[in-house]
Amino acid sequence: MITPFLDLKTQYNTIKPEIDAAIQAVIDNCSFAGGPFVDKFENEFTEFCGCASAVGVGSGTEAIWLALLALGIGPGDEVITVPNTFFATVEAIHFCGAKTVFIDIDEKTYTMDPGQLPAAITEKTKAIIPVHLFGQVADMDPILDIAREHRLFVIEDACQAHGAEYKGRKAGTLGHAGCFSFYPGKNLGAFGEAGAVVTNDFDLAENIKILRNHGQHQKYHHEKIGWNARMDGIQAAVLSTKLQYLSDWNKMRRRHAETYNHLLSKTPYVITPIEGPENMHVYHIYAIRCMHKENLIAGLNGKKIESGIHYPIPLHLQIACTQLDYKKGQLPVCESCMDQFVSLPMYPELEERQIAYIANSIDAVMRLCN
Repeated sequence: MITPFLDLKTQYNTIKPEIDAAIQAVIDNCSFAGGPFVDKFENEFTEFCGCASAVGVGSGTEAIWLALLALGIGPGDEVITVPNTFFATVEAIHFCGAKTVFIDIDEKTYTMDPGQLPAAITEKTKAIIPVHLFGQVADMDPILDIAREHRLFVIEDACQAHGAEYKGRKAGTLGHAGCFSFYPGKNLGAFGEAGAVVTNDFDLAENIKILRNHGQHQKYHHEKIGWNARMDGIQAAVLSTKLQYLSDWNKMRRRHAETYNHLLSKTPYVITPIEGPENMHVYHIYAIRCMHKENLIAGLNGKKIESGIHYPIPLHLQIACTQLDYKKGQLPVCESCMDQFVSLPMYPELEERQIAYIANSIDAVMRLCN
């Protein structure tokens, strides 16, 4: 049975008439860069998240970057985050001129370990970026407590956590700002690149709106040095259409995760994901930890099951981060987890028979490992 890691075509086909009509409406109105369709999506995403403002931008990377810039993060500043994330988190910090400081993660949730924060804070620290990895919100209360104590900004990297919750509050709404990517494969995915910043600070939202539009609030009146980081009208129309289905799609992902967890509960050498007690995980990625990763990936390939690795090299060990002077072994929990991760197919349209086939295949491969 051929089982893809991701199946965007099936999702499109389930809502094809609505998507096609939404795109055609943008074409008919010629509202391609910013405009009413972006305004509409921003209002809808604001309501969905339960926050004061949402600002559409061109990507998740730009969302983090502009949030940092709008909060005044710049050269000489330090920003604390974790190394088990996509490289965009570090890129955004770098392009502000600030320095990335990495701390280790919690072994169960794979999110920032708040206990590591105090030792990492210096007089140069200005912000903390917890990453809501794989669709699970980091343990935000202690992170926020420490941030308040040291007067630090908290910017949530919620690029994988659309609709996830922590103590009943949506991802992205707990810190000073929350940053989302709408890359096509995300739980809420555009038909290209797009992102958003959500916040409860109206002044911060207005600042980001100026920065995303060449530093201008009014055409040809440039208050700041900004950037072209506007969201496209077509992407906004697609996102507005898909947003109506996001909660149901997340419920389906959670149901698939429960099935995986049950079927893999007795499989040797496999650790299934753990949902924090205060969390509602939305499983953007369903990553297991496996003691014989290479054997498992080869076995799945042989059965025509696609899998992924998120991420093969921790950021503190990337060549591009050499100047940060981290060495192998400095962040042992992260390094151990990332050495074992194997991501399994996960999307709302995944069928129960496919999950059973994947789980049975994993069990068969792992029982051959001694």
